[in-house]
Amino acid sequence: MRNVWVICKRELSAYFSSPLAYVFIVIFLALAGSVTFYVGGFLEGGRADLQAFFNFHPWLYLFLIPALGMRLWAEERKSGTIEFLMTLPVRTSEAVGGKFLAAWLFAGIALVLTFPIWITVNYLGDPDNGLILAAYFGSWLMAGSFLAISACVSATTKNQVIAFVLSAAVCFMFLMSGLEMVQSFFRSWAPELFVRAVAQISFLTNFFDLTEGVIDTRAVVYFLSLIGVSLVINTAIVEMKKGQ
Repeated sequence: MRNVWVICKRELSAYFSSPLAYVFIVIFLALAGSVTFYVGGFLEGGRADLQAFFNFHPWLYLFLIPALGMRLWAEERKSGTIEFLMTLPVRTSEAVGGKFLAAWLFAGIALVLTFPIWITVNYLGDPDNGLILAAYFGSWLMAGSFLAISACVSATTKNQVIAFVLSAAVCFMFLMSGLEMVQSFFRSWAPELFVRAVAQISFLTNFFDLTEGVIDTRAVVYFLSLIGVSLVINTAIVEMKKGQ
């Protein structure tokens, strides 16, 4: 864990030493605020909750998190710095874990900076803050899943644009599997057990379970398992591509 933390601190400091971090945070905060107040009808709804805020997180992450994750390995391979990283006295799994953890913490920082919206809803009414906290936790877990997939895809290519497009496409499939129209398509010819399985692997299904205010163990296990599997695959890809 010591090596993971060392790499994590190195990567996290690299984010804030370039304009990337600030551009990402500004865009995320601007979009989150805009969709909450203008698209989600937060003020017009007359409800003391942040449902209008969290409803758009999966769709914001669909574009922003792959943009964050596309550089994790593609940039290292393109610039040749991956060879230097692999010569350090660390295992590949530690490098993968450290880089992912840094990006996940960075995404968490961006999420925490939306706290003025939380303060606003408390000023305007008497919300269930436990529910809001559970939704924030679920949003961070979902961001980690988006990011783990993006990091895995990034390890397969030197081109960041290709990494972004492929990551967004894979994440889009995980989102869409939770929509009724997709389930209806499978329900017309597939067994009900298969349809339920498709619904259960959706980011939407598991995320909205967490926004209900109760930490659903199944949803937490799903997101953590997806992160774990993606990082294992990421490690295997990096190992296979050593020297390429």
